[in-house]
Amino acid sequence: MFYGLNKFLKIILPKRLFYRSLLIVAAPIIILQLIITVVFLDSIWIKSNKGLTRSLVGEIKILIDFYAKNKESESKFLINEYKKEFDIEVNILNGNNLPAKIKERKFSPIDRSLRRELKSAFGNDNYWFNTVNYLEVVEVRIRVKKNIIQFFLPREKLAASSVRLFVLWLIMPSLILILIAIIFLKNQTRPIVNLAKAAERFGKGDYINEFRPSGASEIRKASYEFDRMAKRINRHLTQRSEMLSGISHDLRTPLTRLKLQIAMLNQKEISIKMSKDIDEMEKMLNDYLQFAKTQTQEPTTEIKINDLISEICKENDNKKIHYDEKSIKIFLFGRRIALKRCLNNLIQNGLLYGNNVFVSISKTSNRFTILIDDDGPGIPKEQYKNVFKPFYRLDKSRSLNNLGVGLGLSISEDIVNSHGGNIQLSDSPHKGLQVKISLPF
Repeated sequence: MFYGLNKFLKIILPKRLFYRSLLIVAAPIIILQLIITVVFLDSIWIKSNKGLTRSLVGEIKILIDFYAKNKESESKFLINEYKKEFDIEVNILNGNNLPAKIKERKFSPIDRSLRRELKSAFGNDNYWFNTVNYLEVVEVRIRVKKNIIQFFLPREKLAASSVRLFVLWLIMPSLILILIAIIFLKNQTRPIVNLAKAAERFGKGDYINEFRPSGASEIRKASYEFDRMAKRINRHLTQRSEMLSGISHDLRTPLTRLKLQIAMLNQKEISIKMSKDIDEMEKMLNDYLQFAKTQTQEPTTEIKINDLISEICKENDNKKIHYDEKSIKIFLFGRRIALKRCLNNLIQNGLLYGNNVFVSISKTSNRFTILIDDDGPGIPKEQYKNVFKPFYRLDKSRSLNNLGVGLGLSISEDIVNSHGGNIQLSDSPHKGLQVKISLPF
């Protein structure tokens, strides 16, 4: 039972911290005001209105009783006094037919109380009233003998006018308090939102430099620790890049000396084999450095994906690329050079192992998808996960590593993941390999 109630509350309650905090502040105020309103209406306002209505009906009954026992000429004096002293207009109408339907407001406690008092004083079929047609006046008709006595009563004699002021003073402070709570809660939740956005950006590989801790002491401490952690990670990445640059410089020198020594060998067959090994080592080194560059601090800019793909297709200048450029426009905040390297790697792989490459793009409400298909030999399904591993060599079916060292898909996956997306492999409708990239925007 409690589990079901808890699950139901989780569904209907707001998910964001700001709205939950606002609910915690506003709910007690609203509940308190409702309780005060109900108590006031039930114990004070409705009871006072009943007393006013009973008093007014008593005044009408005095006049009706006097009119029933005396002549009409004698009653005119009392009618004039009513008009003068009580501000009640009284008319004597010929005939004794009352309107068929009482004109009253639905769900009105004032009208309900007036009907009860008139029924109690004059019976079921001897009265009629109208509280709808006039704004400040209530019309009441009473059957007496063969005539109808018509009363025009001020509405203020039936209800206390102070209830409007009470409701106004009840609602206005609540609205002001809730407005103040919204302003304060907005200021308190803004640092948390900023911290979440900074963490999201950092997770996508952006360099966080302008982030400043703010807010309450606990939030400020968490922001400060996040800033220190981000700087430590950036410092570690920078040191790794510098170390790899140093290794590259140190390794290129002995490789160059080896090339010179091999060129001076008389045995050409051995020299050719050794040159191939050195070339492979050099390419492996270059590819690894390119893999490390994906972690560098490239600034984030707004990218139009359609233009980026068109640019890559033009640079390759190959009629084998078929780009289905649609009218949809997709803009993404990301690292342009890294994304270009990623898409270029995948398209060149398709060109290398297939006769045609097909590129298409589509989008949903908050994500877009890039499909890169080729008509090459494809990759076995059981190898889909392995080919993303650095330096993994696939010698069967699709020899991805004949001209490389197996870092193209690793680099592409790293770039896509750093932008908050994912990359998947599957069979292409063109009987080759399909690469599906999904990114948020």
